Amino acid sequence: MFKRFLIFGFILSTTFSFSQKEKVLKLPTFDNPKFHYGFYLGGNSNSYKISYRPSFVDQTGRPNVEVESTIGFNVGLIADLRLHNNVNLRFEPGLMSNTKTLRFRHITGAENVTKREVGATFLHLPVLLKLSTNRLNNVRPYVIGGVSYDYNFSSNESNSDDNSAGEFRTKSSNFMYEVGIGIDLYFSYFKFSPSIRGVFAINNELVRDNSPNSRWTDPIDFLGTRGVFLHLSFE
Repeated sequence: MFKRFLIFGFILSTTFSFSQKEKVLKLPTFDNPKFHYGFYLGGNSNSYKISYRPSFVDQTGRPNVEVESTIGFNVGLIADLRLHNNVNLRFEPGLMSNTKTLRFRHITGAENVTKREVGATFLHLPVLLKLSTNRLNNVRPYVIGGVSYDYNFSSNESNSDDNSAGEFRTKSSNFMYEVGIGIDLYFSYFKFSPSIRGVFAINNELVRDNSPNSRWTDPIDFLGTRGVFLHLSFE
C-alpha cells in the first residue's frame, strides 16, 4: 500500500509540475506592440495547372503535358501590423525558387523536342491577412491568406527564341493568391511559426510561340503556377 501511495504521489506531483510548467507564459507581451518583424525560410513543391483548348485535336489525339517538379526553397522577411487582438496584416517579401520539367506526350520525337526544363525564381511580394485564435498557454493556431505580385526572373518572356529553338517562355509579371494554416509556438526568446500554404496563379503565365500552329503552346489554353510550401517563420 505504501509503495502504491508513493507511486501515486509521484505521478500526481509530476503531473502537477508539468501542468504548472505549461501555464508559464513565454513572451507574454510579444503580441502587444503594433508592429514587429521577422524572417522566414522553407521549401516548396510547385507545379503547373494546365488546361487545354477544347477544340484542339491533332493526329496524335488529345494534348497531354506532364509536369515534374523538384523541391525548391523560400526565404524572406516579415513585417507584421496588428489590426486587432486576433487579426494581423502581414507583408512577407522574399524569393521562391523551383525547377519544373514539362513532357509533351502528344509530340513524338527526340527528348530535345518532347522535353522542356522551366526554371523559376520569383520575387514573391504577398500581402496577407492572418486570423488567429486566442492564445492557449504558449500555442496559438491561425489561418492565413492573401494575394501576391510575383516577378519571375527566369521567365525568358522577352527572348525572341521560342520552343522551336528549345526555349519555353513564361510571363515575368504574375499575380497569385495563397491560403494556409499554421501555429504560433512561443519560446523564451522568439516565436516560431510553422505553416503549410498553397499558392495558385490568377493569370495565364504562358507566352505563346511565334508560330500560331505551335505543337507546344497552341494546344494550351491556360498555364499557371500552383503548389504547396512549408513556411517556417521566426519572429
